[in-house]
Amino acid sequence: MSWREEAKKRVALEASKHVEDGFIVGLGSGSTAAYVIRAIGQLIQQNSLSILGVPSSSQAMLLAVQSGFPLTTLDEHPCIDLVIDGADEVNKKLDMIKGGGGALTREKIVASSAKKVIIVADETKLVKKLGSFKVPVEVLPFGLARATECIKELGGKPILREGKRKVGAVVTDNGNYIVDVDFGLIDDYKELDMHLKLIPGVIETGLFIGLADVVYVGKPDGIIKMEK
Repeated sequence: MSWREEAKKRVALEASKHVEDGFIVGLGSGSTAAYVIRAIGQLIQQNSLSILGVPSSSQAMLLAVQSGFPLTTLDEHPCIDLVIDGADEVNKKLDMIKGGGGALTREKIVASSAKKVIIVADETKLVKKLGSFKVPVEVLPFGLARATECIKELGGKPILREGKRKVGAVVTDNGNYIVDVDFGLIDDYKELDMHLKLIPGVIETGLFIGLADVVYVGKPDGIIKMEK
């Protein structure tokens, strides 16, 4: 196992210590969040804990089922105790770019429903300035052409995300497309997020601002804890 995978596993185990009996836990998507789901599933099985998960994607849902993690929905529990998720980039203000796995809209809804949001990542995801990772934007298929033109007017270079093992565009769990946009390093990501959301057809952006409370960053030799 590479140092990055070891670091992901280490921060996942650390973050899982925040989970308490009776909690409703939002489950993130991606490779680091997968370690979290497995770790909490193991805690549930070993200690007979009463914990329910709210998955943010079909990937998280299937992994939770495989891990023996009972599930619920936001319809049943619109306010949840805790979310543990990963990030594609995070800065020292704990603002992030997410959505590399295509689940950004559901991840943001779940995170905004939580009393506490914990992010886990390896140190390659920690940046001084957001923007090296392209900003994922979820777009209604009917509005793709117009949204793409508007994104260009904002200075972005949009690329429709295509499947690696299928022909055509990646389709989200919501039935939409993902456009990955290169804005370069972003000076004012709050303003950019606002302008992107004003574009007709844009459902959500991968700019996660002001949502994280704690970030655990895995290094080759330990863990950094960053708090809001």
